Amino acid sequence: MIHHLKITQDILTYVRDISLRETNTLKALRNETLKMPECNMQILPEQGQFMALLVRLMQAKKALEIGVFTGYSSLCVAQALPDNGELIACDNNADWVNIGRKYWQQAGVEHKISTMIGSAKDSLQQLIDEKLEGSFDIAFIDADKENYDTYYEFALKLVRKGGLILLDNMLWSGAVVNSSITDTETESLRALNKKISTDERIDLSLLPFADGLTLALKR
Repeated sequence: MIHHLKITQDILTYVRDISLRETNTLKALRNETLKMPECNMQILPEQGQFMALLVRLMQAKKALEIGVFTGYSSLCVAQALPDNGELIACDNNADWVNIGRKYWQQAGVEHKISTMIGSAKDSLQQLIDEKLEGSFDIAFIDADKENYDTYYEFALKLVRKGGLILLDNMLWSGAVVNSSITDTETESLRALNKKISTDERIDLSLLPFADGLTLALKR
């Protein structure tokens, strides 16, 4: 018999109680962000812990983040990187990034994080121009959905062979399977999901976890 688990709030609470190892600094950053109107943009803490585990599993030294918000995912990744590791974090909102920066300092990882403020497309092109293609171990995409395809293509250039690309929100609260929802963000995610499903440049897993997390391993 195949059992399909429905994640209720009780189960999610249990998962967090039994497995979440969130530091006080991470918890403080998450709680500050929860007070913001845009708090739904923050990743779930168990997702941050999972990403940190992937960084350690890959023994990653160089990471890329496209979309920082208040820096919770940045902190998770930076803590998992070795002391000489580097995270290049791109966002267009300096105020949001600066919320995270004080927690990065508290955690003693700010020296690992280099921020690029402005258009992500411009920042990523700058990395290409600096001849950094194939130099990243892992990339995380969590920015404006309309440009996800563009960010994915940049990430494919920037990560090494055997490098991992993570794409957040790929199930978009279930909107991707609701044909009556046709806004630009949802349609962009649908199109990218379809494209990635047959992309022979990567090995693929779409996890029904958090808001849908795609793992694309560059061949």
